[in-house]
Amino acid sequence: MAVKPGDVRRVNRRWARVRVPKVGWVRFRWTREVSGARSYRVTRDRAGRWHVAFAVTPAPIPAPGTRAVVGVDRGVVVSAALSTGELLSCPGLGAGERARLVRLQRRLSRARRGSQRRGRLKVRIARLRAREVDRRKDWVEKTGTDLARRFDVIRVEDLKIRRMTRSARGSVDAPGTNVRQKAGLNRGILAQSWGLLVARLKEKAPGRVEKVPAAYTSQRCSACGQVAPGNRESQAVFRCVVCGHTANADVNAAMNIALGDIAAGRAVTARGGAALAGPVNREPQHHAPIPTGV
Repeated sequence: MAVKPGDVRRVNRRWARVRVPKVGWVRFRWTREVSGARSYRVTRDRAGRWHVAFAVTPAPIPAPGTRAVVGVDRGVVVSAALSTGELLSCPGLGAGERARLVRLQRRLSRARRGSQRRGRLKVRIARLRAREVDRRKDWVEKTGTDLARRFDVIRVEDLKIRRMTRSARGSVDAPGTNVRQKAGLNRGILAQSWGLLVARLKEKAPGRVEKVPAAYTSQRCSACGQVAPGNRESQAVFRCVVCGHTANADVNAAMNIALGDIAAGRAVTARGGAALAGPVNREPQHHAPIPTGV
């Protein structure tokens, strides 16, 4: 619906009113400035909550001007690891909330279809799910704003999330393998909001988000550039088999992402050969010196 002059009025610091056609004045919680809004929409989610959303294009966050570059490695155990050494986790439901969700889902499976009891259970489950989504979106907004304010360039892996979360079920003629394990991995990836984080970063810091190839970022040593599968001892421990450099595995990957094409160009395997083969008929290229720190 279009916003006409006088349709939105501020009541106090926390509340405002909007004129809805055929309904009248409706109060809503004032969370941010909506000046310049051209239209709005009133919706009701599955949890029974009403929302009013105003169409406003927010101004991008200005760069700090420090020429600082950060690499962001997205994972399942650690939602986002930064090349500065910070480990960020996307919040979800607590242990008590997860147990309550399981109980409600079990009761829902026993409820008769079409009954009022089943409807009430579905609303209670939807409220828990909505709480989880709200926390996830809040974390993405705060993390994106923090990165856009602190760094001039933000580099992330070029991940094909839709392909990564594709089902392994297969078909009747060619059934898949490890279907349950793959389904659990897919849920873990989607719960970390990988795609939403990058999308919001592009909107908050347009032109300052760069995608780098994801190949070998978790196996490459950020200190010497050696690439070997044995470098990553476990999910959290990285130890280079050549130079002995030890670091958190996610932070090491984030440092490789921050280096971008420079790290990929200097990468060599444990046997001494190039990790990524280049064309043999290409003329020698002169590269800029490798930065000693990020």
